[in-house]
Amino acid sequence: MDIPRLHPDTIEQVRQRADIVDVVSEHVVLRKLGKDFTGLCPFHDDKTPSFTVSPSKQFYYCFSCGAGGNAIKFLMELGKHSFSEVVLDLAKRYQVSVQTLEPAQRQELQRQISVREQLHEILALTARFFEHALNQPQGKAALAYLTEQRKLTATTIQQFQLGYAPAGWETLFGYLVEQKHYPVALVERAGLIVPRKGATGSYYDRFRDRLMIPIHDLQGRVVGFGGRSLGDEQPKYLNSPETELFDKGNILFALDKARAAIAKQDQAVVVEGYFDVIALHSAGITNVVASMGTALSLAQVRQLLRYTESKRIVFNFDADRAGTQAAERAIGEVAALAYQGEVQLRILNIPTGKDPDEFLQTNTPADYQQLLDDSPLWLDWQIQQAIAGQDLNQADQFQHTVQIVVKLLGNLPNSMLRTHYIQKCAELLSQGNSRLMRQLEDNLRLQVRGERWHGRSQKWQTSSERDLLEESEAQLLRLYLHKPLHRAAIVEALEARDLEFSLSHHRFLWRQTLALKEEGFDVEADPSLDLLTLLQDRCTDFPSDMSKIYALFQLDETGDINVLRSALVIRAAVASMEKVMCEKRRRHFISLWEKTDCATAPDLGHFYQKKIRAEDQRIQDLDRERQTTFEDLVQAPVIS
Repeated sequence: MDIPRLHPDTIEQVRQRADIVDVVSEHVVLRKLGKDFTGLCPFHDDKTPSFTVSPSKQFYYCFSCGAGGNAIKFLMELGKHSFSEVVLDLAKRYQVSVQTLEPAQRQELQRQISVREQLHEILALTARFFEHALNQPQGKAALAYLTEQRKLTATTIQQFQLGYAPAGWETLFGYLVEQKHYPVALVERAGLIVPRKGATGSYYDRFRDRLMIPIHDLQGRVVGFGGRSLGDEQPKYLNSPETELFDKGNILFALDKARAAIAKQDQAVVVEGYFDVIALHSAGITNVVASMGTALSLAQVRQLLRYTESKRIVFNFDADRAGTQAAERAIGEVAALAYQGEVQLRILNIPTGKDPDEFLQTNTPADYQQLLDDSPLWLDWQIQQAIAGQDLNQADQFQHTVQIVVKLLGNLPNSMLRTHYIQKCAELLSQGNSRLMRQLEDNLRLQVRGERWHGRSQKWQTSSERDLLEESEAQLLRLYLHKPLHRAAIVEALEARDLEFSLSHHRFLWRQTLALKEEGFDVEADPSLDLLTLLQDRCTDFPSDMSKIYALFQLDETGDINVLRSALVIRAAVASMEKVMCEKRRRHFISLWEKTDCATAPDLGHFYQKKIRAEDQRIQDLDRERQTTFEDLVQAPVIS
């Protein structure tokens, strides 16, 4: 169906209901920072968090590439979707009634919504059917398996709505189609029946003689099933096929039951199997989920990160080769986030080689919790995996191990962390030889440095723009630090133009100042407040950042002069900061215009040209603001 022309009322309701943090956090790992959230920008190769989301303004902005907008704009730019496509998806998500300008399209949309509601209804009814069958004579073996082998209580069985799919080929088909009169096409779309090959109009049940585990979405609605065979039938576990309700790469088993505990304990645990989750929940460890029998996707990881403020995730995959490979695949999806410190990732392998369900059969929940608490960081685990089983006395195995370690450490952006791991790896590789350890440490440092410099991407900022930002932001911060009477004017000037500090070390210092304000210090209104001492005390715990901003705590001759003409300095500095943003936006629009086929999309081409001209005009206006004339010097009061 063609995308309909949406009624303005629908568009407005979507704008009001779509929460920017909710939308963005599905694609970007966000951390709370004061009233806003920050993370790595998804629109360019961001190395340090320069992407800010404001819940109060319902707006996102990147201080590096200049991308910005509301929730609708974010999804349009990220997925290259049209405005109407995004609004329709958000309307379904936030349950906004869709009105269109064409009656026929309105009817089709309502039909589609009705179909999804019927699919939910069919799946919910099927789950109850399986639950009922579990407690009938035909489900006796399945129930015994749960209570005797898995040692699950009736409460747990009921909590997870466990059931049994009868052995007949058309038992469920007969119940849903012949007794309940659901259209056979809808039952097939729900993934519950399969058409027979070569027999038109004939179907058989997908799940037969299997223990049934319903899979729920975040709203607690059944969207699919996992079925475990009770005999030798293969596959051992059979999942529902992909449907319009069931997307394996976007659903985590038991997240609907675990998210509150994840938020409370500030930690999410990911295991491999359904029964690992069920056993842990039954034991009182409820911050646990599982993937759908596939490699954990980045989308699933981001779902988890929405519920843990410290972004702490523990992977507990089996200790066998398959489990290790599963852990490595999962790490591959989130490695970039972990390297940047956006995710605190840990790996738990149960020492006995058992899975959590087996472990709890002979150990207490406290024993498992202790394993969680002791689980190593993912990088320590990766290093252990690289060295495990290698004969470091053999030159080829030693060199192979070193190459793996260098590649791992080369991705660490934090110099202090790199130093820590270089020393640790040198100690492990030297096998206790102190003389060799020092040589290895120097050699590793050189190799890691080479790995880090290889293939670095170009920055969005030109060197001249960075120099301009460095100078203008430093002027404002120096004035703010040393002259209390000018602080309110600086804040007002920044807010008037919706500007923030872009360079990471300046942003760090400004955030420390905002933190003081949140703690109750009247930074702008109390001239007697010793802001310099307060900030220096706070920043001593961050020596790397402190080294970059130390000069701002001092006033040289030029700084003294700037202080005396504060109004002109503030005007020129904020104009310079805005100019850099304008030039980035201008380059962005030029790039979009160059990619546009103006012959087939003339309106879009004209739109980008208009945006480019607008940025050109604004840059000219800002250049005039940055200049200081003789009249400015005469009129501007000298304030100390």
